[in-house]
Amino acid sequence: MAALRFRGASLFSRRGTNSFSLLRLNPKPDPSSLLLPSLLISRRCISHKLFIGGISFYTTDDTLSEAFSQFGQVIEAKVVMDQATNKPKGFGFVKFASEEEAQKAIAEMNGKVLNGRVIYVEKAKMKPVYHEGTRPIPRGPPRPWEVD
Repeated sequence: MAALRFRGASLFSRRGTNSFSLLRLNPKPDPSSLLLPSLLISRRCISHKLFIGGISFYTTDDTLSEAFSQFGQVIEAKVVMDQATNKPKGFGFVKFASEEEAQKAIAEMNGKVLNGRVIYVEKAKMKPVYHEGTRPIPRGPPRPWEVD
């Protein structure tokens, strides 16, 4: 009987040729398999994400993280890049570990100069969730008037 193992716990046990059955995982996980606290924070959505607009095209993830680290623990700082040209789009996101740190960063950094450009900082808005099979209604320019 062959067993598929993941981090020391049997996940599936093979019975016969092509049938698998799910086995119970070990209730006591291996300490080395535990996730880092920063990963737990981002997976549980405990972190507080800020939108940073108007940033310079010379700003990198590291400089953004360094600028906001004075207000608290920065979990992630990301400058959004254009996929076609691989150049920054002029905005980014910063994740903080607590609400107080995020509010302090908003109060202190909104309207300040970072790398030669005035930035504005606000809470990031959630992406809209579309259910399977639905899409947003395409809007576009209005149709021209037809004259009879």
